[in-house]
Amino acid sequence: MKQAPLLSSLFLAISLSSHAQQPASAEERAATVFQRMDANQDGKLSPEELPERVRPNFERVDTDKDGFISKAEHLSIVARQPKSAAKTAERPLSAAIEAKLNLPYADTDNARQKLDLYLPKARKSETPLPVIVFIHGGGWRGGDKKGGISNLARYVESGAYAGVSVGYRLTNEAQWPAQIHDCKAAIRWIKAHAKVYGLDADKIGVWGTSAGGHLVSMLGTSGDVKELEGTLGKHLDLDSRVTCVVNYFGPENFLTMVRQPSTVDRTKGDTYPEALLLGGAVPDRQEAAQEASPVTHVSAGDAPFFTAHGTKDPLVPFAQGQEIHQALTQAGVTSILQEMTDGGHGFRSADLDQRVKLFFDLHLRGVKADIPTTPIVITEKK
Repeated sequence: MKQAPLLSSLFLAISLSSHAQQPASAEERAATVFQRMDANQDGKLSPEELPERVRPNFERVDTDKDGFISKAEHLSIVARQPKSAAKTAERPLSAAIEAKLNLPYADTDNARQKLDLYLPKARKSETPLPVIVFIHGGGWRGGDKKGGISNLARYVESGAYAGVSVGYRLTNEAQWPAQIHDCKAAIRWIKAHAKVYGLDADKIGVWGTSAGGHLVSMLGTSGDVKELEGTLGKHLDLDSRVTCVVNYFGPENFLTMVRQPSTVDRTKGDTYPEALLLGGAVPDRQEAAQEASPVTHVSAGDAPFFTAHGTKDPLVPFAQGQEIHQALTQAGVTSILQEMTDGGHGFRSADLDQRVKLFFDLHLRGVKADIPTTPIVITEKK
């Protein structure tokens, strides 16, 4: 029973970080996050639908041992949560980092159209800092920019980078192309405020996971697509091009993903994540699906890509990573496809962390490196 406080803390931490405008009670937050994790909307959670960090606890939460976590089992964990856990759910900010939070980038009061800027208190040099922009996942219907610091912290702490975590409108508020309009407005804002904060407007890398991987892929391929720029913010005289892209298991072609094996049945209904994004089932929204697919916009001159994708991803098939890599390569764009052998929808790897660092250092700081591309084998903890 000693495991219960830690276990419930992990599940509540997901609930606390899942949405900017949270319901009042912990139970309501838990119910909301359960719905968002339930990718195929079958009323239960498989191990693959859980974030990587809580999967080792699956068997303890699955009390009836049917191979799934029911909503009742999920709520029972949160009910055992000590009241003090909410105060410790968020990672404390490093003393080496200065945070400027909730900066509006679209000239609105919308809480979702804000970004968090992280600056090193001790800069490595007096030259403007390159910027790494993180865009969160969550099926375009969940997630929050507050989680971005966990990915950005080591880069900002080094003194060699600034970090930005971007919020964007979710599908319960707006449908496509609102999400890419928001992200592009955020990039233009960063460029417009580069001198104010000592940033290098010409060295902006973007990094995202899952739905965030899709959005950074769109930023990397559609910098020359005027129709997707939108009209948000005060800086429409600037472009939204980025320098490089790190894409973790993002959807790249909605039209082909419908037919690829997955635990999400995309052939039926209109409540799966992509359908909610597009305003209807993908087969019924083919024009919008094509526009929203990064592969559609690949052309020579696009930003270099680093795509990491698990070969056993149950939600976004590995074939999606292969497809964007092939399209980029055929267009003459620098592209690395990092195969995460046996990896699911999310993974942890020190080798991957090092390769991503080499990629950012190369394209944002000009530090020459040979980046390994051999497959990285993921071994799940049981």
